[in-house]
Amino acid sequence: MKRVVLWLVLALGFLLALVRLVGPQILETEQNHTLQAPPYRASPQAEALQKTLLVADLHADTLLWGRDLLKHSSRGHVDVPRLLEANVGIQGFTVVSSVPWGLNIERNEDTSDMLRWVAVMEGWPAGAMFSPKGRALYQAERMRKFAERSGGKLVLLRTRGDLAEYLKNRAAGTRAVAALLGTEGAQPLEGNLQNLDLLLQAGYRMMSPSHFTDTAIGGSAAGAQKGGLTELGREWVMAMEQRGMLIDVAHASPATLHDVTSLATQPVVVSHAGVKGTCDNNRNLSDHELRAVAATGGVIGIGFWETASCGRNAKAIAATIRYTANLVGVEHVGLGSDFDGAVTEPFDGTGLVLITDALLQQGFSEHDIRLIMGENVARVLSQTLPE
Repeated sequence: MKRVVLWLVLALGFLLALVRLVGPQILETEQNHTLQAPPYRASPQAEALQKTLLVADLHADTLLWGRDLLKHSSRGHVDVPRLLEANVGIQGFTVVSSVPWGLNIERNEDTSDMLRWVAVMEGWPAGAMFSPKGRALYQAERMRKFAERSGGKLVLLRTRGDLAEYLKNRAAGTRAVAALLGTEGAQPLEGNLQNLDLLLQAGYRMMSPSHFTDTAIGGSAAGAQKGGLTELGREWVMAMEQRGMLIDVAHASPATLHDVTSLATQPVVVSHAGVKGTCDNNRNLSDHELRAVAATGGVIGIGFWETASCGRNAKAIAATIRYTANLVGVEHVGLGSDFDGAVTEPFDGTGLVLITDALLQQGFSEHDIRLIMGENVARVLSQTLPE
């Protein structure tokens, strides 16, 4: 009997080791697809312009998948080498901390969580297995370690001074990626605003009130109730601004977006979304919502995936940008790829020059393209990051 138990334990241990070895690779390969493989070719004008841009993307979920971000990978969409190849300066790395089974863009109950199985598969520490806060802290620590051993190729933006230093070094010819840590949804707070300080200390500088489910802070566009900010959520808006943390209303319900933009005294962003004017579905923003975000001085990060653009190429993304810029002004439009967000993208992170090319074809000036591709995001960060 003891021998049978021993063999069972050994077999289970071997199975777990095998799952942790190949499981994350299989999972990411199944979830993050690219329609067109690199290399990507654009017009000579776009290629030349791309080399001079400050490119900023507000949203990538790359930390979720367990890859070494300092190594060039054939999986997923983004890593530091690919970002450097595309001349990306500022990259939002947004952390997912809770995901319901069967998630969709219409309605989700907050009664299940498939992320715990991802945590088991990737061998996350015990504190990150079942706690959204623990998951956020673990992923922030991974980012800190990446930056520490990157040899200056990856830096973490914490303050306005960090941003100013980064931009100064970049202007002098240094090429590095500046990471902006954010949480996709307020689940890491676990209903307690005191946890904001813990997340701030860990490096987080952006947070949205909700993801695919309603939270203690506010309703989600895909939540069960889709309500506005709760009383705690109203306190959260003030607490975020006091700490120099950027409020992101991606995934927020219309009521929550209205409440946030009505209360905010600092610029608000949408890290990744489409617009109903070119792609009408529950995930995307109405003209009224776009104007509300712009009125705060904020930026709308236009998404790349098909649900955001109703298209499968850079031309569709540029058309969404054109619509949004015509509506609210070019100074309020940016990029929100959703790279590595369990979506199919037209290209990986090295294909951003295709957007530059499509914007030229849309008739945008080089000045406006500089704003859209990154300078608008840098402006908002210079206004909102803590001093």
